[in-house]
Amino acid sequence: MLYAVACAAPPALHIRTLIKQAGPRGWDVCLILTPSAARWLEADLADLERLTGHPVRWAYKLPGQPDVLPEPEAIIVAPVTANTMNKWGSGICDNLALGLITEAIGKRLPLVALPYFNAAQAAHPAVPRNVAVLRDAGVRVLLGEDGHQPRGHGGSRPEQFPWHLALDALDAQTASGTRATMSQADIAARREGQPDAS
Repeated sequence: MLYAVACAAPPALHIRTLIKQAGPRGWDVCLILTPSAARWLEADLADLERLTGHPVRWAYKLPGQPDVLPEPEAIIVAPVTANTMNKWGSGICDNLALGLITEAIGKRLPLVALPYFNAAQAAHPAVPRNVAVLRDAGVRVLLGEDGHQPRGHGGSRPEQFPWHLALDALDAQTASGTRATMSQADIAARREGQPDAS
């Protein structure tokens, strides 16, 4: 079971591509959206539920409500925005998508993140810092030569977003048995410049 977590960036409008490419690789896909991405895709939610065969989720369930999705075996976060990347690296869980991917580090699930943001956002000092935190935690962040290359406004083509790179990286992780390896305490210590808790 693969969770596809999509943020509100232009490639999210083409999320069907990821779902359709994942199927032949043996993945059953559940789609999780950030609240903003859910607003972007509101008119497509019923179609996306038919395509995946599962409810599309973007909000926490209420106490006592049953889980409607099976547990994930792996997660792809794509497209991931600078906003979500920075919150994720800081352990902020203020929406369902962030809660799931933050928890997935602790569960040591295979995790791949394929960003989509511009060069000005990438230049903010929080971005490389949080990318480093996530990579240290075992997340395969496809930023740079092996993934998304941030450009100026209008320099990217969301319809050509390289979804296959995220699936390739996930295939490599699951084949090698790679998992997230750092505890939350280690991640917090590294962010604060302290020795690892282990």
